[in-house]
Amino acid sequence: MIASASTADSGGRRRFIAPPRDAVEAACFAQPIYAGLGGFQDLMVAPDWPTVAALDARLALPDKQLVEQDATLLADGLHYETRIAGRGRIATRADNWHDLFNALVWARYPSIKQALNRQQCRHIAAMAPGQRNRAQAALTQFDETGVIVRVRDPALLGAWDRHDWPALFVEGAGHWRTGGIAVAAVIGHALMEQALLPERLLVGKCVVVQGDDDAAAIAVAARAITDGAVLTDPLELRPLPLAGIPGWHVHQDGGFYAQIEYFRPLREGRVYPAALR
Repeated sequence: MIASASTADSGGRRRFIAPPRDAVEAACFAQPIYAGLGGFQDLMVAPDWPTVAALDARLALPDKQLVEQDATLLADGLHYETRIAGRGRIATRADNWHDLFNALVWARYPSIKQALNRQQCRHIAAMAPGQRNRAQAALTQFDETGVIVRVRDPALLGAWDRHDWPALFVEGAGHWRTGGIAVAAVIGHALMEQALLPERLLVGKCVVVQGDDDAAAIAVAARAITDGAVLTDPLELRPLPLAGIPGWHVHQDGGFYAQIEYFRPLREGRVYPAALR
């Protein structure tokens, strides 16, 4: 596994540092994690960064504008989320993978991003300045690392509930290949950023929907987020080792699934919610 690029912030936490644009090969974006962004390949593989203004013009987000994050923008004193809700302005750093992927997710899954923004603003208004509740933590985790998974047969969730990863990924490989279970959408732009190092083993935090259609699953998830029916606590989110999905990693031999530091056992007392319908 390629060692991740990271640095420690003032609190001692490790912060991922994305590779430079010219160090990322175009083949990187053939990874399944980028499948939902197929219409924006040129923005990812071009040798030069799009300016924020050019990106805004290209994406043409309804009722939203990508605005370069600079001192002039930040002088309004608004919270990032309330600026989006109140003024329709999405603060975007120039020449930045994280913010580029965030913009592309806004373009690809606007109903999800709108729902997340509304809920964040609702909680911001209810909390004292500088304080955050568990719902905000769940919303942020899903925004950064979220995945919507669609399942046809809820019985398949039994293996996932137990963290029986061989049953889910190896014995259950046929379900992944035939659409019995599928990634309907990758929402987490931080996941996309970290996938720029293709050997990195990533974990998605999932909302699960029972059904047969990916677009319908995304719509169900958006409604549930809007209604506050999900993402009220980080513990609701199902972890999914994305490299375990058949075809999502190049080294899926027998020993691969024995890596307990990645394919972690179920923590005692951990229980996941039922799939949305």
